[in-house]
Amino acid sequence: MAFNIASSPHAHSRRSTSSLMRTVILCTTLGVAAQWYFFGWGVLLQIALAASLCVATEAVILKLRQRPLIPYLRDNSALLTGVLIGLSIPPLAPWWISVIGCLFAIVIAKHLYGGLGQNLFNPAMVAYVVLLISFPLQMTTWLPPQSLAAEPVSLIDSVTAILTGFTPDGFSVHQLRMSVDGVTMATPLDTLKTSLTTGHTATEILSGPVFGLIGGIGWEWVNLGFLLGGLIMLKMRVIQWHIPAGMLGSLFVISTIAFMISPDNTASPLFHLFSGATMLGAFFIATDPVSASTTVKGRLIFGALIGVLVFLIRTFGGFPDGVAFSVLLANMCVPLIDYYTRPRTFGH
Repeated sequence: MAFNIASSPHAHSRRSTSSLMRTVILCTTLGVAAQWYFFGWGVLLQIALAASLCVATEAVILKLRQRPLIPYLRDNSALLTGVLIGLSIPPLAPWWISVIGCLFAIVIAKHLYGGLGQNLFNPAMVAYVVLLISFPLQMTTWLPPQSLAAEPVSLIDSVTAILTGFTPDGFSVHQLRMSVDGVTMATPLDTLKTSLTTGHTATEILSGPVFGLIGGIGWEWVNLGFLLGGLIMLKMRVIQWHIPAGMLGSLFVISTIAFMISPDNTASPLFHLFSGATMLGAFFIATDPVSASTTVKGRLIFGALIGVLVFLIRTFGGFPDGVAFSVLLANMCVPLIDYYTRPRTFGH
């Protein structure tokens, strides 16, 4: 018998990499639908643009590397990277943001290390962090939920705003961010973080119009959608429970302790769990089989480390959400985590 040695991703089931990636993409549809419902057509346009760019870039790089196109493109890894990038980009961010992000994800974060199975970091999160640091203004222009928006944004408005920065009626992206009371809207995490520095208590801040029952209006439903999609992947055994449980568990525990110590300066644990990219990160990003830990204990530690870092960055860092930074920092620790959590060889 001949044994073939190949790099990750590996799966215990008889599914191919193409099938696994396709299943992950399909399981994002609940979260994508919620994000589209609350934030408009720009969400779907960004996903379509980023996915197309990632697949096209993958094809060009494979051609330059003299690799066969069809087998590598059919693994759907580039398509999944594009979907994750599109979900991370604000709905009306300019088109060139997606171009830069996709080029960096595929060329630098993936193929510079050798392609699928060789990359040290999650390509989509590398692209997001590069964009956020390089273009903070464009990467923080999130729209208010449709129910709070002063100007409704149609499909045509979204297309022209992404391509030109203005709608056919002459409204800029900055004007579209206005709420019905004329206030420029920010994400709930950003609103909470900024308002706490002005002396307001968390209770006062969370009573604002942008916040819902347990999180920001829209964002709590987006996170619920990705949670349901993640549970479906667990049921289908596409991913294992260790990383999501470690991340969500550590985030819940540390935010509970902080909330008990200082409730005026800290949001509730449920707010942290259902805000920002928490559920997307826990089930669709941190579980990347290539850049995550490979041992059982290591996955729990890896997930727990991400959860702690997310809370610390949200609370004390300079950015409102810390999922992307936390995942990349944990990726750096994977060799060390795997080294100290290797299962003992039978008989030793």
